[in-house]
Amino acid sequence: MNKLAIVTRCDDNLKAMSDITMPIIEQYAKKCNADLHILSHIPTVNTWDNKPHYRILECIGLLDKYDRILALDCDMIINKDCPNIFNIVPEDMIGSIYEDKGSRKSDRMERIKDIQNAFGNVGWVENYTNAGTFIFSKQHKNILMPVEEEYWSERGSVDVHLSYNIHKYNFKVFELSYKWNHMTMFSESWNGNANRFNSHIIHYAGGGIFDSNVSTKLEQIKKDYETIYVRDKKI
Repeated sequence: MNKLAIVTRCDDNLKAMSDITMPIIEQYAKKCNADLHILSHIPTVNTWDNKPHYRILECIGLLDKYDRILALDCDMIINKDCPNIFNIVPEDMIGSIYEDKGSRKSDRMERIKDIQNAFGNVGWVENYTNAGTFIFSKQHKNILMPVEEEYWSERGSVDVHLSYNIHKYNFKVFELSYKWNHMTMFSESWNGNANRFNSHIIHYAGGGIFDSNVSTKLEQIKKDYETIYVRDKKI
């Protein structure tokens, strides 16, 4: 039987948010029969916005113990009926959504060009992954490695770096439905104004505001948590 892990980060400055989201992630880990690891170490790779986005690099060591790892951002709410993702993504493939679509397509295409201009052409034309919901196995360890002793530190940071290495090493990707990583972009008109509450995982990436009457990411998370987990208990 494969040894499974789910990893996320829980910084001190995110405590108000993680107090809501972490218990949900813990329950999902139990559902998947996976160990939960908190990536709290601050990596040395600082990026264009002066933030350390590369905590996922800690998974290099975890792959000595675990066969498969699911990385989840902590600014997420997992729906109550979310399936076991380990049963959906084949073990020999990396699982991720692609976000070079709709309103993000032009910007993501530029990022794809930028890293190849800097690190060399690997034939990456499209399919920009997002590490918010990102599943991989032992055999994919090279995606976490530097390129010529460097990590991409410009726009897109870890998402761009992982995608670059996926193409460099010719790893196959199982494209997940946006429902596994429902960011605000997927509730836009180009995607039919999809209802986030019908998705498996809602991701409050960036500003993370879905509703016009909400002013902060934390307020949006509290509101959605109430909708998904509290109201049903009151009925």
